Amino acid sequence: MSTATAEEPVLVAKDLHAGYLPGINILNGVNIEARPGELIGIIGPNGAGKSTFLKAVFGQVSIRGGSVSLKGADITGWKPNRLVRAGVGFVPQTNNVFPSLSIEENLQMGIYQKPKEFAAQLEKIFDIFPVLADRRSQRAGSLSGGERQSVAMARALMMDPSVLLLDEPSAGLSPVRQDETFLRTRRINRAGVSVIMVEQNARRCLQICDRAYVLDQGRDAYTGTGRELAQDPKVIALYLGTLAADVEAETAANKIIDTDA
Repeated sequence: MSTATAEEPVLVAKDLHAGYLPGINILNGVNIEARPGELIGIIGPNGAGKSTFLKAVFGQVSIRGGSVSLKGADITGWKPNRLVRAGVGFVPQTNNVFPSLSIEENLQMGIYQKPKEFAAQLEKIFDIFPVLADRRSQRAGSLSGGERQSVAMARALMMDPSVLLLDEPSAGLSPVRQDETFLRTRRINRAGVSVIMVEQNARRCLQICDRAYVLDQGRDAYTGTGRELAQDPKVIALYLGTLAADVEAETAANKIIDTDA
């Protein structure tokens, strides 16, 4: 895993209150931060506000209280296009590619604000996703779920973000494709991008993240390293179900991750 530093956090959400409908908040005081080089996991029960948190940070849900800062600058309530230019990437769970466009055209859409940098960024992205280079002319709508996820992540990286927000990247994928997605996420993180990942696959999320937060009823109920939360009896009993039986697999899983360059 990457080494956490004492540097200024890349992104900080402080006492965040947000919601979709007037007078009804989904987030009720969330406090989450990501430091340089960290992979942050966000887990919790359905309806806890995990995806809402990402959408609030990315300007898609109204923030009614609290603040969000990026490298010390207040970005609370900024629109998505401004956030992307400032260094915040976002990959939604669904509808995350332009199906009628080719893979290369999807990536071009990811850097439309800086078109002159397209060629240089494309080479960097193809180093991380070599399979996309071989199929760059293929229409995104013909890809499998896992392949679409790769295109969506690659497109979000075209603007060279300092923090990448991932909403349920393994949702709907087979176990093999889920593993590929988690390994790819760690590879992106190791390339220098701080990652905040919302995940329903809590066991796998805790295995790869540096730190994690458990959200419940719109609040951050627990926080700690992935290993600490995976072994915390209260977290296991309340949120992770049968995780206790899987903890022994963590060491083997981490060996695979650590040897994946």
